[in-house]
Formats: sequence, structure tokens, C-alpha cells
Amino acid sequence: MHEVLERALGEDQPLVALSGPSFAKEVMEGLPTNLVAASEDERHARFVQQVFASPTLRVNVTRDVMGVEIGGALKNVVAIAAGIVDGLGLGNNALSALVAQGTAEIRWLAVRMGAEASTITGIAGVGDIMLTSFVNLSRNRTVGVRLGKGESLDEILSSMTQVAEGVKT
Repeated sequence: MHEVLERALGEDQPLVALSGPSFAKEVMEGLPTNLVAASEDERHARFVQQVFASPTLRVNVTRDVMGVEIGGALKNVVAIAAGIVDGLGLGNNALSALVAQGTAEIRWLAVRMGAEASTITGIAGVGDIMLTSFVNLSRNRTVGVRLGKGESLDEILSSMTQVAEGVKT
């Protein structure tokens, strides 16, 4: 994604990806949250860290933009699959195996695309994958549960008021 933005805005435009395990509802309620600010220029990531950090919001900094972007996008696909497992009633053993294997495959792909493995095994990877795959507030997980119960994708999407990003990913 950052490559597309660099082409559109020019390489001189500062870019920071902000990602990590968070539901906006919980952030607004002041519940403890941890995010990651990623920028190829650490100064920009530190600026975002200073702007957003609060007693209930911790913002880590990394230069691994690729890892944060890949983790942030592909976790949604894993969450849909996790929801399908639950919708089909396949149990917790199948669910944990699917999420573990999905995480390993995201890490494999991310490293081959130039990301750091530690990003995928950290808060912007595993942390985000766990939240999105296991918690019912997740839009992507909800799509998966409903698919697993037999609803069509068109029915699900037409009834939703929010976007489940993993559907198009």
C-alpha cells in the first residue's frame, strides 16, 4: 500500500502506517490498547507515537512498513476463515490450528516480500490476528461465521453497515 501512496503523493510525502489489535469501540471507551506506527523514516513514526500515545494507548514504533501492512491486510482473511470454522461448528481444535497455520503462512509470505518475521510474530501481526480471529466484534470474523452457517456472501454484505476488508483482500 505504501508503494501506491508514494507513487500517488510523491516520495517526499511522509507516510506512516498505524495498525495493531484494536476495536475503535474499545479505544473510545478508554480501554488499554497497543498499536504500531510504521514508517521507513523513524522520525515520522515517532511523531505519530507522540500524537496518539496516552495513558490507555501505547504506540510502538517500527521501520517495517511492509510487515505491518501485510499483517494488517491478511489477518482479515484468516479471521473470515476462523469465522467459517466456528459457523460450521468445527470446534476449538480446528480453529486454533487454522489460525496458527494462517499466521505461519502470513509470516512466510511477509518475509519473502521483505518484511521482518518479528513484525508478524509481534503486536501488529499475531496480536492483530488473535483479536480479529477470536473476538465477536470483528466484522471479518462475523462474515465468516455467517458464511459457515450457510448465508450467501451477497446476503451478508447487503445487511452490513460496516466494511469487512477481508472480503476484497
